[in-house]
Amino acid sequence: MLKRKITDTFLKWKSDPDRLPLVVEGARQVGKTTSIKAFAEANYEAVFDLNFFLRPDLQDVFSDSLDADEILFRLSLAYPGKKIVNGKTLIFLDEIQNCPNARTALKFLAHDNRFDVIASGSLLGIEYRDVPSFPVGYTETVKMLPLDFEEFLWAMGIDNRIIESLHNCFVERKPVDQYVHEAMLKFFSLYIAVGGMPAAVSQFAISKDYGAVSKIHKNIINDYRKDVVKYASESEKNKILRCMDSIPTQLAKDYKKFQYSIVEKGKGSSKYGGSLLWLKDADIVTFCNNLSLIDSPLKAFAIDNEFKVYMNDNGLLVSMYENDTAKRIIDGELGIFKGAFYENVIATSLLALNHNLFYFSPSDTLEIDFVIMYQGEPCLVEVKSGDNTKSKSLNTVLDNPRYKVKRAIRLSRKNIGEEGRILSLPLYMIMFLKNEIDTQWNDYVPDVQSIISRLE
Repeated sequence: MLKRKITDTFLKWKSDPDRLPLVVEGARQVGKTTSIKAFAEANYEAVFDLNFFLRPDLQDVFSDSLDADEILFRLSLAYPGKKIVNGKTLIFLDEIQNCPNARTALKFLAHDNRFDVIASGSLLGIEYRDVPSFPVGYTETVKMLPLDFEEFLWAMGIDNRIIESLHNCFVERKPVDQYVHEAMLKFFSLYIAVGGMPAAVSQFAISKDYGAVSKIHKNIINDYRKDVVKYASESEKNKILRCMDSIPTQLAKDYKKFQYSIVEKGKGSSKYGGSLLWLKDADIVTFCNNLSLIDSPLKAFAIDNEFKVYMNDNGLLVSMYENDTAKRIIDGELGIFKGAFYENVIATSLLALNHNLFYFSPSDTLEIDFVIMYQGEPCLVEVKSGDNTKSKSLNTVLDNPRYKVKRAIRLSRKNIGEEGRILSLPLYMIMFLKNEIDTQWNDYVPDVQSIISRLE
């Protein structure tokens, strides 16, 4: 089974004495159910696994009173012979979008110490709109994404010692051994083509057969299309599909801002804005907003109606092009066009590292691929897919005192190096640019007792 980082999130949640029911969101087939079941098996004596898609009859457990005792009584009838072990039981509500009453019940299960609750499902960003009484304040939520590059390396059998040595090079700003560097670039090219959907990664790890991987990708895309037909309103179905089908063309442009006119000539957000938002809420795509100014907090300067759209999995994006696209990526034969895939994979990698996505394009002649908060300050990020790594845009922004940006990162195929305020990193080191959230405020909170003593 694939090793996933979300297991650490589950363990941290379980160790919190004040934990609430955990809701695991994410697109179809990112590995939610598999990861939760593995965690449950390793950490609980009793597990009640309710899959509302496979067993619609289990919705009856939540059909009447939502009192915790009543729910447990109905569970005992649905699972004869299985008992609640106080403090060592997990109730897993899978595909919870199919049981609105179960979502409402989370409020009544939140503070019962006899058991823990984890709920998961797809399309939750869409389906929650229909819940009559959503349990706001009674749940914790975590988003599960496809495998990131480090998880992909684990799946390929790369030893942690190699990753640690790469991290040491990153921290010490020293070049990676050339053989290792070239090998990591090849793995990163494979990651661009295979992506991070667990079924695709598992298949590739076993067979190294990209034809089989491509078939998995196309099946997932078809499942997404079926979800649109099944769950979207009648007036939105075709518009959503047209937006999704336009993404390969949108990303192939030099100017990658999403243009509704590519979806349908002469049309705009009034017709397609809601359809595009549907794809975002379904975790199929993500938005990257333009900034009016680079300053902290970045979100305060985001321009709502100017954004790029990226697929949440690069392998799925590759499958939306011609059948030989993956091979051409791996062989380095796409020329300037490969920039679309490199940008998309960096976007999804930044998401996995807890970054919000922004870019900066104040004019037609200046564009910074990404702007992130890194080590407490705005930082420019430029992605270079080719051999030419000159950074005119980076230097223009860095040299302009109006922007107050102190540093930039350039990701390319080159080894580690520094050029003034630009840190040059190989593409695969994106996995080390984590957005560290400082939760320790002790140094900032005044000593209350000291204040009182002074007043006295």
